Amino acid sequence: MQNGMSLRQYLVDQKRGGVAIEADLIDLICETAVTCKEITAKIDRAALEGALGAAGSQNVQGEEQKKLDVITNDVMYEHLCTTGLLAGMGSEEVDEPMMIPDQYPRGRYLMFFDPLDGSSNIDVNISVGTIFSIVEAPRGDAAPAPEDFRRKGIEQLAAGFCVYGPSTTLVLTIGNGVAMFTLDHSVGEFILVRDKVQIPEETAEFAINMSNQRFWEEPVKQYIADCIAGETGPLGKRYNMRWVASMVAETFRILTRGGIFLYPMDERVREKGGKLRLMYEANPIGFIIEQAGGAASTGRERILEVEPGSLHQRVPVILGSKKEVEKVEEYHRR
Repeated sequence: MQNGMSLRQYLVDQKRGGVAIEADLIDLICETAVTCKEITAKIDRAALEGALGAAGSQNVQGEEQKKLDVITNDVMYEHLCTTGLLAGMGSEEVDEPMMIPDQYPRGRYLMFFDPLDGSSNIDVNISVGTIFSIVEAPRGDAAPAPEDFRRKGIEQLAAGFCVYGPSTTLVLTIGNGVAMFTLDHSVGEFILVRDKVQIPEETAEFAINMSNQRFWEEPVKQYIADCIAGETGPLGKRYNMRWVASMVAETFRILTRGGIFLYPMDERVREKGGKLRLMYEANPIGFIIEQAGGAASTGRERILEVEPGSLHQRVPVILGSKKEVEKVEEYHRR
């Protein structure tokens, strides 16, 4: 694939090449990219417009919302509900599924999104992002039922995330590998910069929040201890640790140079199933990682095979370079 293509040109070229992607799905991905451009502008001007800091509210998970959590959620919903391409949406920031208002036509897809992943970083100017996942609506363009939003990751038609960092970069899969696009502000388009991204199978770099160590399950405690032991430990090599507290930034680094990201089971959230959300974070990022040759696991099963019990289900997440993820799974099997 030739660098320099616009996002739409890339998708059309994929369809011409035999990838099973409908014209409506191409339109939906492109409209989602428009919302990412809008969010880029909101973030750029947040300090100037007084949009930094806490919103004074909580989301369904009981987490304190930032002003930009609410603003970016509204940007995505208000733009996408008018397109005629969606039957409904699910957002990390909203308790219930979001339906399409009656004055707009409904489409044949459902979308799940985290409008501002890593928003705790926004006030300190560290990279944040938007994550999205698209599945087919089982009732076509009819109003979806609550159970229609409980979908396995293997049902995804497309998934992506946008990183708002030194440059705005969109990472996308439609089930035919992973491509990266950088926003060219001079023309207002996402332009292809990398195609068929591949994650190295092995790594010597891990990302985990070490402050939670005392709450982890024993397999993860032992794996991290063996990483820290370095060349003289059982893994036989020196590891470096990274932690940005932004899943999109961690994933982008893994896609670029390899690594493993862990947000394992934590005793404090065991009753909830884990920390990260299956539908908005684990499934779309897991799909992207697998399409780039990596692996995504809970430690005990493939993330994309997890049967969701609710819209806001949480799971432990271990993803990245394939052989390293397999090592962590082996620690769990022991």
